[in-house]
Amino acid sequence: MLTSGQQERKSKQRKIRNSEYYDMEGTFDRLYAESKKDKTFNHLMEIIESEENIKLAYRTIKKNTGSDTSGVDKRTIADLAKLSEEEYVRLIRKQFSNYHPRPVRRVEIPKPNGKTRPLGIPTIVDRIVQQCILQVMEPICEAKFSENSNGFRPNRSAETAIAQCMRLIQVQHLYHVVDLDIKGFFDNISHTKLIRQIWALGIRDKKLLC
Repeated sequence: MLTSGQQERKSKQRKIRNSEYYDMEGTFDRLYAESKKDKTFNHLMEIIESEENIKLAYRTIKKNTGSDTSGVDKRTIADLAKLSEEEYVRLIRKQFSNYHPRPVRRVEIPKPNGKTRPLGIPTIVDRIVQQCILQVMEPICEAKFSENSNGFRPNRSAETAIAQCMRLIQVQHLYHVVDLDIKGFFDNISHTKLIRQIWALGIRDKKLLC
């Protein structure tokens, strides 16, 4: 059985293969390099809505184990798989003309301590739309993110965080750890402040941010 770190690396390797398959790797590398040079981005929707980006997002979501889990509309990736490439590309592209995500299906996931944590499951179409956006925004944001941040980022994991901690212990002789958990953090993020932060990172496409 693969460890969590091995599973994460396997997933990242698959993402790299997928991006090469649809010739998107060069585009993402360019966005990263331009973001490093503090360029601002005003026309990202052209890339987000591109056929290649949509196909990559579809393939990425299809490979996820959760693709068989339905949202409030009861549809899974199997339903979209019945469509031709042209049909599902047209379906996803249509969402961007006036996008309003569907409500998420709320489920309770058991925790080791006997309690549960709420999990929102978007519809399969919303997941693909969001993946399209993530693929384009991620390299821009990655160029600006802190080297000390490891959570929910490509090519980073618990193992990279532990490695950083070991270096701090050995080089700076820091031995204390602070464990914080903010209750309901993601449920209470100010969208106004979030948009400001995205704008500050150089993402200035008003069609995307509105």
